[in-house]
Amino acid sequence: MEFSYITYAVANRVATITLNRPEKRNALNGAMVAELRHAFHLAGADENAKIILLKANGQAFCAGADLDYLKQLQQNTYEENLQDSRELSQLFQEIYDHEKVVIAQVEGHAVAGGCGLVTVCDLSFVTSEALLGYSEVKIGFIPALVSVFLVRKVGEGRARKWLLTGSLYTAEQALQDGLITAVAAPSDLETQVNLTIADLLEGTAAHSLTATKKLVNRVLEMPLTDALEYAAQFNAETREHPACRKGIQSFLNKEKLKW
Repeated sequence: MEFSYITYAVANRVATITLNRPEKRNALNGAMVAELRHAFHLAGADENAKIILLKANGQAFCAGADLDYLKQLQQNTYEENLQDSRELSQLFQEIYDHEKVVIAQVEGHAVAGGCGLVTVCDLSFVTSEALLGYSEVKIGFIPALVSVFLVRKVGEGRARKWLLTGSLYTAEQALQDGLITAVAAPSDLETQVNLTIADLLEGTAAHSLTATKKLVNRVLEMPLTDALEYAAQFNAETREHPACRKGIQSFLNKEKLKW
């Protein structure tokens, strides 16, 4: 697939996916969603990529749905809209369940579906000048898909505030509510992201990152007793993995380990 709305590159064990519609504030349409799904699939299959970085060109991270795209949706049948909704749903789930850590570098506003992208990333670093929010109720729509992930991430009470008001909140407010990982000045954001990436690349085992993501995602769905049993079994399985044995041996030998 040739990319028209995004760019994709791999260097230094990082797959960088960049939203590339700056003239449209990186607004989403069906083709862009398809390209994003393909790029995340490529990154998942690339043995040279340990971390995935999602960022954007231009002044906005992502303004949500493209206006022409919204007009088209009004002409669609129910079945067409259902299929279109499932495409975006699958993108969100593929990012959320991705075997590799996905980091969002958010420079500029992230609104509606754009804020949805931030929500499903594992870690998100946001410039202090950015605003974030789910504005769907302002236009008679609903933040249906993102609600599933937002409730998991910030809890029901905070999710109601974000979803029902349709307001845009500052990056600092998003940090306080647990939606994002960190806030940085525009001049410092890239440095902070790169430091985090370097720490993950050199200081963590790829298998451990994948297993931990899977563990967190699964236990949220389970009753406490079932979650503990699942965690115990997963713990026992991981102890037999070569990465775990290598890490423990290096620790016991007081050797500095570089992953």
